[in-house]
Amino acid sequence: MEAFYTIQGEGHNTGRAAYFIRLGGCDVGCHWCDVKESWDATSHPLTSVETIVAQAKEYPGQAVVITGGEPLIYNLDVLTQELQAAGIRTFLETSGAYPLSGSWDWICVSPKKFKKPQPDVLQKASELKVVVFHKSDFGWAEEHADQVAPHTKLYLQPEWSKAEQMMPLIVEYVKNNPKWQVSLQTHKYLNIP
Repeated sequence: MEAFYTIQGEGHNTGRAAYFIRLGGCDVGCHWCDVKESWDATSHPLTSVETIVAQAKEYPGQAVVITGGEPLIYNLDVLTQELQAAGIRTFLETSGAYPLSGSWDWICVSPKKFKKPQPDVLQKASELKVVVFHKSDFGWAEEHADQVAPHTKLYLQPEWSKAEQMMPLIVEYVKNNPKWQVSLQTHKYLNIP
């Protein structure tokens, strides 16, 4: 769908320079999605792996975030192998709803109620990032925290339109449950893509 060089705005890698590759296509259907234009894969022409890797190599960050839409609707083995062969670290942002493909330096799973994550993807998560839209999402977060590996970093992130309402609840929750950390969409505060 698009590619751009920016600063990672959320989760464990916040603040890192990264080349974002946003793949078109998603059937998870979050009503609060801020890139609904990514949902229809047919609206976005295919780009060759060679072109994607060549463009990524132009930027000094030497890190790529592959996101969507839902990137795991595609087999990402060849793309990630070629990126890593070029010395570029590979970071994935996924709902985990599809089988894992690709070779990853970091996997962020953000489970969605609309299409639940697959248990084997949760087990491989480096980071579990749960978007908090409603108070019931704390229970959803704990349900998935029980399914990830012990080393997995745990983050609660307010949904942008509800941040003012949810942030005080998240702060209290993290204070009472310190295995969790707060994640913010800092790129929105900084007004960068």
